[in-house]
Amino acid sequence: MKKILGIGNALVDVMTPINDDSILDLFALPKGSMQLVDSAKSDEVKKGTAEFKTKLACGGSAANTIHGLGMLGAKTGFIGSVGKDDTGDFFENDLKKAGVKTYLLRRNTVTGTAVALISTDSERTFATHLGAAVELHAGELKPEYFKSFNILYLEGYLILDKNLVEAACKAAKKNGMEIAIDLASFNVVNSNIDSFNYIIDRYVDIIFANEEEAKSFTGLNPEGAVKILSGKGKIAIVKTGKEGSLIMRGDELIRIGILPVKCVDTTGAGDLYASGFLYGYANGLPLDKCGLIGAVMAGNVIQAVGAKIPARKWSGLKNRISAIINE
Repeated sequence: MKKILGIGNALVDVMTPINDDSILDLFALPKGSMQLVDSAKSDEVKKGTAEFKTKLACGGSAANTIHGLGMLGAKTGFIGSVGKDDTGDFFENDLKKAGVKTYLLRRNTVTGTAVALISTDSERTFATHLGAAVELHAGELKPEYFKSFNILYLEGYLILDKNLVEAACKAAKKNGMEIAIDLASFNVVNSNIDSFNYIIDRYVDIIFANEEEAKSFTGLNPEGAVKILSGKGKIAIVKTGKEGSLIMRGDELIRIGILPVKCVDTTGAGDLYASGFLYGYANGLPLDKCGLIGAVMAGNVIQAVGAKIPARKWSGLKNRISAIINE
């Protein structure tokens, strides 16, 4: 099996179900978006939602994907930056429990947090204070981080530091690795389209995007977008929510359905889809099975609050994935 290394913003998610979307207006947070906020605004949002029950989990898009891969039994690693605080300890321990090898740099700045406000229709809106996460710089990426891995998984939010992303890509390609990237969020794509094009055109093999991100990148609907994206990399995946996903490599277009389940919270659906897809890909499976495993992973995570699949579900989930592999 190919080994997968992730790099991304090391954050702790503060999962917060809300009962009224007017709270989003109060904090000027567009529904469904990821908004970067400073420490003061982060504290304001946390205090303003203190009446709601919260749940903590190590987060950040790439960390969620790598955690899922680790739980599936894949050989994984994660590069990130956290504070010298209890929150940073929580983040590291959560990954290690999943079997992930951590390459974490410790800072004097506080560990970043992402307050995920979950609306009653399961849509989530993030108020993210990056904190120590953004203190990871290109010059700190040691060649030995990459040597034992075959695939680099990049979090699109890192595009705000294009030098860091390019340094990671160069180190990966020097080590003969394939590179996968997730486009992160439609507003991040809108603001950084030139940087995304630069990195994808030069380095990327596998592109993940949801429907909104794909439209922001290409201006097209999912069918048109997946063709454009696959022309830039070897493989493109466009996730289309309740409609499933589209996968394209060359002239091969595959449609994958969804797991018919009750959705409680969409947080982590795309990240865990990527876990499943990359697990299949790392095992050399055909693309339809990669997509099916992705759909199973996404379908399981949306049945609970947060970007982690509950511990009680993993045994049955692994059996189901083994059945897909062996069909």
